[in-house]
Amino acid sequence: MSENRLIYLPLGGAGEIGMNCYVYGYGTPGKERLIVVDLGVTFPDMDTTPGVDLIFPDVSWLEERKDRIDGIFITHAHEDHVGAVGHLWGKLDAPVYARAFTAHHARRKMEEQGHNPDKVQVMGPWPEMRQIGDFNIGFLPVSHSIPESSAMVIETPDGRVIHTGDFKIDYDPGVGEAFDRDLWTEASKPGVKALVCDSTNVFSGHEGRSESSLAPEITRLVAEQPGMVVATTFASNVARVKTLAEAGIAAGRSVCLLGRAMRRMIEASVETGVLSDFPSTIPPEDAREVPRGNLMLIVTGSQGERRAASAQLARGKYMGLTMAEGDTFLFSSKTIPGNERGVISIMNQFSEQGVDVVDDDGGRYHVSGHANRPDILAMHELVRPQMVVPMHGEHRHLREHVKLAKDNGRAGVLAPNGTCVSLSGNKPEVVEYVETGRVYLDGAVQVGALDGIVRDRIRMALNGHVVVTLIIDEDDTPLGDPWVELVGLPETGRSGSSVAEIMEQDLGQFMQRADDRTLMDDDKLDEQLRRVARNTANDELGRKPEVTVVISRLS
Repeated sequence: MSENRLIYLPLGGAGEIGMNCYVYGYGTPGKERLIVVDLGVTFPDMDTTPGVDLIFPDVSWLEERKDRIDGIFITHAHEDHVGAVGHLWGKLDAPVYARAFTAHHARRKMEEQGHNPDKVQVMGPWPEMRQIGDFNIGFLPVSHSIPESSAMVIETPDGRVIHTGDFKIDYDPGVGEAFDRDLWTEASKPGVKALVCDSTNVFSGHEGRSESSLAPEITRLVAEQPGMVVATTFASNVARVKTLAEAGIAAGRSVCLLGRAMRRMIEASVETGVLSDFPSTIPPEDAREVPRGNLMLIVTGSQGERRAASAQLARGKYMGLTMAEGDTFLFSSKTIPGNERGVISIMNQFSEQGVDVVDDDGGRYHVSGHANRPDILAMHELVRPQMVVPMHGEHRHLREHVKLAKDNGRAGVLAPNGTCVSLSGNKPEVVEYVETGRVYLDGAVQVGALDGIVRDRIRMALNGHVVVTLIIDEDDTPLGDPWVELVGLPETGRSGSSVAEIMEQDLGQFMQRADDRTLMDDDKLDEQLRRVARNTANDELGRKPEVTVVISRLS
């Protein structure tokens, strides 16, 4: 029996939806050569990560083994799969491989972070394969909600692995490649050791619907509206953007794309050849001159993003264009859990303007890009793997997917982030656990999720902040009483007096009682002043704020 082993290790995307990062390794235990599949981001929220710009997987485990990484492979151009390439590449320093459309986006992200875009290499679709160390790897086309999505065919001395990436079974996606059952049958024919499979919609019991099924309903809706029609969807869903634009043209409307991400996606699609017949559009300055009943806008911001076009229209104006009573706003998208508050806020702002808001309406104007339970099972039957490893889903999705595999006679394993699984035997075996976590992009720097920075920010946001300042002379004698500044706290407390003045009085009384030993010890002084300030705030405000003590000693 070989001393080598084939391992699978998720660092992001297993036990959560987003921030995808998966590692495969082959070789002697502890010395395996490695490849990485996807480097994605997830997005912050004001409740748990205020002020954070992006969230990445913690790749410290990989960084410590960067000399063993032979390549990074990106399955498709969604942000949760490609968004961290530029930010994390410097830590990994390995060649990046992708198909043309995805490579276009990966190169831009590399350039934005000052890396050489030529580190991104373009590969064609399977059956083209690339020998990378002990791995022979190819991109197997699959349908999804963005062009040129691919599964990974990973051939190793211990057998073939198929990593589905995000997928659905769609034989008429409109833009991009249709699901090719014959191609997948051919790729699976040599026998598949493990199917590492998307779990997102494992609880959806009905078969998935084709992207093309939306066109009649969207076309009818756009044609029936008397005023201007504005529609939003995921900018990356090029097929949906095209369907919306064609509906506008069919209704005799001029079509205008608003939002940098929307224009960038369409331009990239045309430039890389995945889109050749997108309807003609007009620029925003021309759209301002078109009668409202003859105009359709397709805008960014389907998830309530504050700076996107839809949110700016909701607040009043964007690029000189405004909404008005009698207009219609269509959400041709699903609201991702966690984004409900922002989306509902925009809906209400439009309602206040007299705009009619139309949402997904039970699937009439949106279909998912992920396989539902019957389609996941169909993938199992098509590939016929020896074992199934669920990925891309919350813990409950992964667990349900394992049950689905076992109920149909296939070995499965529950492997959330940090679970290292050996795929070499006849069934998957958990061999070790790796510490995983998150890294925050906070302005221009990356900080660890456990560094305490965001935790302190949340505490200040919840409880306010007090700055206590004290000056002590060369003889260790205070020069006057401490003074305070309140940030994010009411000026007047329960007593009806100034909180700052009461706090300064209490701090001054403490300083009069303090002995010489305390006055000469900054740490003790800091601790006691902090305690007095918090107690005063609690008495006056019912709140214990964060306190910063600044002690200046004259020399």
